[in-house]
This record gives sequence, structure tokens and C-alpha cells, in this order.
Amino acid sequence: MTELGYLLIAVGVLFDIFGTFGLVRLPDVYNRLQAATKCVTLGTCFILIGVALSGPSLGFGVRAILCAVFILLTSPVGAHALARGAHLGGVKLWEKSVVDKYEEDAEKVQEAMAAPKAKQSD
Repeated sequence: MTELGYLLIAVGVLFDIFGTFGLVRLPDVYNRLQAATKCVTLGTCFILIGVALSGPSLGFGVRAILCAVFILLTSPVGAHALARGAHLGGVKLWEKSVVDKYEEDAEKVQEAMAAPKAKQSD
């Protein structure tokens, strides 16, 4: 089990390193946020699972697994909140971006809000 734990730690470190390359190489905040979230979440979870397998006691392993579950639940939510805040703050997408789902959603919300106001004025 210890060797498997060390292997998972090494894989996790590689994921974290690739995530840092994404932070440096990708063109805009949204792509960088995606690279950071996916790579660092997977990397950190692999590291924590590896620590759980190679740790000194069962309690140590349980705490590492609980930390991995916490990261899996909170990291995507935090990334979404950061991306939404950046979009609302006016941070533009890369010029070669194809889809802007936040803009499409904002248009639908504006249309939905305008419909009741139009009925009230009739």
C-alpha cells in the first residue's frame, strides 16, 4: 500500500505542475481558472489519497480523505463564483473564444424580467 500511496502522490504532484503551466500559458482569466481548478483539484486529491494510503495511522488517512472530499466539493464552486464575478465585473473573454454562456444566460434573464413589466403596462 505504501508504494501505491507514493505513486498517487507523484501523480498528484504532476497534475499540480501541469496546472501551473496552464496558469502561465493560457490566454485569459477563464481558461486559466479552468486549468487551475481541474489540475489542482485532481492533483491535490491524488496527493491526499496517496497520503491516506501511506500514512502512519487510520485516523490520519480518514482525515486526508475528508480533506479530499472537501476540496472536491468546494473547488469547483469557488471557481464558478470567481468566473461569474469576473464576467459581471466586465472581464472580456479571449477574442478566439467561441461560446459565452454567461452572456446567453444574462440575455434570457433580461428577457424574462422584461416580460412581466410589459404585461403590467397593458
